[in-house]
Amino acid sequence: MIRILQQNNKFTKILFAIIIGAAVITMVITLVPGIFDNATTGDANVFATVRAPGFFGRLGESTPIKATEVNQLAQRQLQQQRLPDFLLPYMAQRAGQILVQRSILKIEADRMGLQVSDEDLRRELQTGPFAQYLFPQGNFIGQDAYINFVQSAFQTSVADFESQVKSDLALNRLQALITGGVTVSDNAVRDAYKIQGTKVKFDYAVVSADDLRKGINPSDSDLQGFFKQNQAKYATAIPETRKIEYAAFDASALPGGKPQVTDAEVQAYYTQHKVQYEVKEQVKVRHILVAVPSGADPKTDAAAKVKAEDILKQIKSGGNFADLAAKNSDDPGSKVQGGELGFLDRGKTVPEFDKAAFTLAPGQTSDLVKTQFGYHILQVEEKKTAHMQPVSEVKVGIVPVLEQQKSGVAMQNFASQLAAAAKSEGLAKTAASKNLHIVTTDYIAKDGVVSGLADGSALLAQAFSAAKGAAPATVATGDGFALFQVDDIKAAHAPDFTEYKSHILDDYREQQLPQLLNAQLNKLDDRAKVLNDLKKAAAEMNIPVKTSELVGKDGQVPDLGAMSGPGSVAFALPKGGISAPINAGRAGVVLSVVDKQEPTTDEIAKNFSQTREQLLSSQHEEIFRVYIGGLTEKYEKAGAIKYSQKPAAPSPLGN
Repeated sequence: MIRILQQNNKFTKILFAIIIGAAVITMVITLVPGIFDNATTGDANVFATVRAPGFFGRLGESTPIKATEVNQLAQRQLQQQRLPDFLLPYMAQRAGQILVQRSILKIEADRMGLQVSDEDLRRELQTGPFAQYLFPQGNFIGQDAYINFVQSAFQTSVADFESQVKSDLALNRLQALITGGVTVSDNAVRDAYKIQGTKVKFDYAVVSADDLRKGINPSDSDLQGFFKQNQAKYATAIPETRKIEYAAFDASALPGGKPQVTDAEVQAYYTQHKVQYEVKEQVKVRHILVAVPSGADPKTDAAAKVKAEDILKQIKSGGNFADLAAKNSDDPGSKVQGGELGFLDRGKTVPEFDKAAFTLAPGQTSDLVKTQFGYHILQVEEKKTAHMQPVSEVKVGIVPVLEQQKSGVAMQNFASQLAAAAKSEGLAKTAASKNLHIVTTDYIAKDGVVSGLADGSALLAQAFSAAKGAAPATVATGDGFALFQVDDIKAAHAPDFTEYKSHILDDYREQQLPQLLNAQLNKLDDRAKVLNDLKKAAAEMNIPVKTSELVGKDGQVPDLGAMSGPGSVAFALPKGGISAPINAGRAGVVLSVVDKQEPTTDEIAKNFSQTREQLLSSQHEEIFRVYIGGLTEKYEKAGAIKYSQKPAAPSPLGN
């Protein structure tokens, strides 16, 4: 239930939008070629500065964009899109562009006199997306609660929050001004929905690339000829390998043993990290929810209230709260727990629920509490007042942290001593003097695995950049360090045909496959059109035929994929029409439409307004995207954008 009571999906969207700017404007800001071509400012703390172009712009103030803001936005986008960490440099470039272009738009909005007044801000907070949190039922939650809301939700001050809201309003006004004249005709709306609402059912013959691949069986002579023709490709097919000697150690091998942690060190750590040991005011609560759908009519609301009142009456008459929650609650997350929500921090749930939970004493049951989700009945089980955990209570968690820190430093120092000694005495003698065992690997590739090490990736990375016989070096191994040296190197080379035959066969098949697949598809398509019957043609060629469901453009079909992709040709065919060959990746398809249902006049009329809004939104985005691109180019040519450094444009693949 905490997912329901805490900021819901709508709130999350609002949160993301307010942090990075107006959602619509951010959405249409895209990468613009050459944006990083201007001069630099040389300030590492500032990502870029933006000013108005022209003579007066040079005399005016520049807007700084802090590097921390860019990094924070990049991290948020990375997390929201669930992308791997190595894409952070790429996301930082995009985040920087978004913030630069946002600053450009703010300058243009100010130039056009689109500033937002305090009265505009007040109206937005009272009627906009934040109204349900700041003015529930039209009443202001109070200045203290307002400050707490902004700090907990956005981790910023009220002044910065209000400044951001004003900025968003100004940019939205600018977008409305630029795109306000855009219209779409009624015929365009009808045509768009006619395409969007059409559904088709079709037979489709599937030529499997994997099946064809199995039938490609060249002779040894053919493979040897292929091998010779592709000598350049195979010249380094066997990668470079290296034989490595290493002596690994962990904290147990440190001279003097594993470092010990003193009480004074624990106290010092506790003092430096007191904020971690602050326990906020909390309440342990269970509840029953009788849900009221958003936008429900008064009759539905009244029925829910009657049901909730009946449940409350049963509780007050001695009914078991947990049993009644399990039977009646509309919160799927907590009903199986008897309504149990666990401990909640103050301010983390919707205001009405939060107020009731922290007002009740342990053991008390509330009257009905109305929130945006419906009617709640709360029962408080336990309360915790805000306090600091004593050092004696948290010591058990601090000691391992300090032990790890001290061991890490000690191991790093020991590794440096070993490396220094090995430069003069050699790896073997140095390892022997410290009772360390030397391991010699087999020849191993750069992407191989070093057995015996928790993590050998860093060792391999350094070993493959070191020269044979170079002085021993040290590297972290996940649970310690290793002293290592490259013993021998086998350069990348061409394979022996016999040993590499299976790989050559795979390559040969992959090379032949596209041509064979196209030939089969073209033959099938030609024969189907001659016979005017796809099924007969497929039967002659022993190719399986499948039949789709009745699908729209948002549908998916096995072997063909999304109907918005290559399969979309089906929507342009008449009933009985046969498509040209369709390349669907690892399969080829020819389809024949067996049924086609276009939307009726009533369906078009019913969806007319929604379709018009979609078309208008799409055109607004495109026009505003072009506008932003033109503005950015104008500012660049005028030298109005300056960067602290010229970041490289990293590939999304990290190449």
